[in-house]
Amino acid sequence: MKRVRVKIFGRVQGVGFRDSIYTKALLYGIRGWIRNLDNGQVEAVFEGEEENIEKMLEFCKKGSLVSNIEGTEIKEEKHKGEDKFRILR
Repeated sequence: MKRVRVKIFGRVQGVGFRDSIYTKALLYGIRGWIRNLDNGQVEAVFEGEEENIEKMLEFCKKGSLVSNIEGTEIKEEKHKGEDKFRILR
């Protein structure tokens, strides 16, 4: 199992980006969370099989149809055993 923390920069708030990530996380069996940050970025933690984490990271780099990704920051972390994927408010 792998765990990564990712910050996504660009137009990612107010465009349904977190919902898109949530849908992909369910599809790929990813656990963790996603939230908006006060500075306009989005932060997420993904836990799961390495190949599925890579698919999530590729989506984060490309974005949804209405988002505009300017960059990502990815850090690997120690696996903590998240039980589901959720959107934090």
